[in-house]
Amino acid sequence: MMLASLGSGSKGNATLVRCENTCVLIDCGYSLLQFEKRMQNFSISANEISAILVTHEHSDHGAGILKLARKYSIPIWTTVGTARALSLDEYQVISGGVEYSIGDDLKVLAVTVPHDAAEPVQFVFTQISSGRKLGVLTDTGHITAHMKQAYDGLHGLLLEFNYDEVMLQNGPYPPGLKRRISGLRGHLSNTQSLDMLQQIDTSQLDCLIAGHISEKNNSVDIVDGLLQQEDRQYVPVLASQQQGFEWVQI
Repeated sequence: MMLASLGSGSKGNATLVRCENTCVLIDCGYSLLQFEKRMQNFSISANEISAILVTHEHSDHGAGILKLARKYSIPIWTTVGTARALSLDEYQVISGGVEYSIGDDLKVLAVTVPHDAAEPVQFVFTQISSGRKLGVLTDTGHITAHMKQAYDGLHGLLLEFNYDEVMLQNGPYPPGLKRRISGLRGHLSNTQSLDMLQQIDTSQLDCLIAGHISEKNNSVDIVDGLLQQEDRQYVPVLASQQQGFEWVQI
């Protein structure tokens, strides 16, 4: 199983998960033109995407979904709440807590998360042939018991490190937006994400990717410094808004 990102942050998100015969795209917060331009950096065509999984309707995750799906005839998988928020007519219904099969080599567990959207979910993927598991967890305000159970014992994890508490409070955002980001249905701080890693079984984790790092309320250097202090067996990868990250083997 492999993972790659076309970009990760408040200006747009799109993540690829690939097995032997199946490739899925998680979200598309880019215009069709920008998506196609970014796809040129990866050894895959949009025609090879088996499904688009949509976590929630916010523009940095869902703005490009409809045009992309129509042009390349890619089925959309999402919750009823997200589909209604995006005004989707045709989609495969998914629900939090339920595992689905896509193709013959990939299982997907939809995980309900606390975020200020209609019916948000995140995902845990299992490669059927090897049993290896990959979790993707962003756009979450706090960690729940359900989430800890779902993300336990992974081999790979893309985890949100959205903001540094001090930078957010001293930053340029208006008070209301600061409260939204740091609220129970906002985003994960660096501290919350580190706590998450302490509360789940990471003994099999050999790939950690820090994503959705805010450009104004956090920095790659801060996140890297925090992860370097952790007692771990993996080398962390840091996803950027501009470049995302290239294919990583899970």
